[in-house]
Amino acid sequence: MSDSGNQTRENLEKDVAAHPFLIGLTQMHVRLLANCAMHSHFRAQEVIFREGETANRFYLIESGKVVLESAERIGGEPVVIDTIGPGDLLGWSWIFSPHTWHFTARAVESTMAIFFYGTILREYCEKDSAFGYELFKRMSEVMMRRLQRARGQLIEAMRKTVRKK
Repeated sequence: MSDSGNQTRENLEKDVAAHPFLIGLTQMHVRLLANCAMHSHFRAQEVIFREGETANRFYLIESGKVVLESAERIGGEPVVIDTIGPGDLLGWSWIFSPHTWHFTARAVESTMAIFFYGTILREYCEKDSAFGYELFKRMSEVMMRRLQRARGQLIEAMRKTVRKK
């Protein structure tokens, strides 16, 4: 491998280790993640993945903004489920069977992310249960935060509906 290749790998490891979602992982686990990662860029309005497609990856957002949308439409427009920004995780369906996306993800502005091959990570998680548990625990925290946020949005929408009556 050339020096530039080593430098790129070192930079990727540093970026993986510094992302808020992964801070505190062991160096060995950071290396495992970096081995199946690469930097990604999405243009504004670019679809990152679509509802119903195979979920075989996930992203850690470094900059920019992504919306999660439902295929269901209201007034011709997709329903925005959530907005994800820097420091956030995008995509956890890669870890749960049947490994299909439940929403569509679309960059709403230029977005930089670290891409991870979920299929490879599932194998790493099977071989190293401590690594798998750590990833699952971190993803579960994100899921709980997002479920609570969705619950709050639902309650607020219900209050608005009641006030209109």
